[in-house]
Amino acid sequence: MKLHGSLLFCLAAAVLFPSIASSHTLDKLILTQHWPITFCTVERCNQSISYWTLHGLWPDNGAFCNSSWHFNSSEIEDLLPEMKQYWPNLFNPGSTTFWKNEWRKHGTCAAKSATLNTQHKYFAKTLQLYHKLDLNGVLRKFGITPSENYYTLQQVEGVLENFYRVKPKIQCVHPSKNGDFQTLAQLEICLNLDYKLENCTHSHQFQRRVKASDFSVCDQDLPIYYPPTVRKKMNSTTVE
Repeated sequence: MKLHGSLLFCLAAAVLFPSIASSHTLDKLILTQHWPITFCTVERCNQSISYWTLHGLWPDNGAFCNSSWHFNSSEIEDLLPEMKQYWPNLFNPGSTTFWKNEWRKHGTCAAKSATLNTQHKYFAKTLQLYHKLDLNGVLRKFGITPSENYYTLQQVEGVLENFYRVKPKIQCVHPSKNGDFQTLAQLEICLNLDYKLENCTHSHQFQRRVKASDFSVCDQDLPIYYPPTVRKKMNSTTVE
């Protein structure tokens, strides 16, 4: 009976506390930022933000690790002004849904790290990394700016690798048919649990799904369009 009781307890723990039952280990974190103009061209949102904004801080393994750990915006009330600016909901700026989803999917798994084991720690650390790595400033400093001209993947990647001394993961929106360019969409920078930069791999499981295509690793053979506006044709759809 003792064995039977222990088994029931373990099964109950697996249901009620999935983070305890999860076998995933936390080895790496991925700071993910997206270019709002590309995102809103594809997703039909109405924002015109012209700086890179946060998508999230993602563990390299696992998702939805603790469904019982609900998002509570009152725990991050002091961070909200900064989050609205640098981690905005591009569909609905007044909603906390985006942050709720990031917490449920990624934050509850990142919480396996002692430095991220509360909602406040998770969101505050993500904002801190965003400012420290300063993707907007790095690209601008080395001449990678939104433009009607094209860049090569080697140009963009070279700037980031030379500055950060690690290999990032650069993602684009690819043409749905044979096209002459791809559009810069999202960028991942990887760190270990001591927040030291590491090389990213191209096999990371969390690809951002969008309506017209995937945000997936940029093709080294196609020019990259880094849109200052939403005037060009993307995936056979022209947006004015």
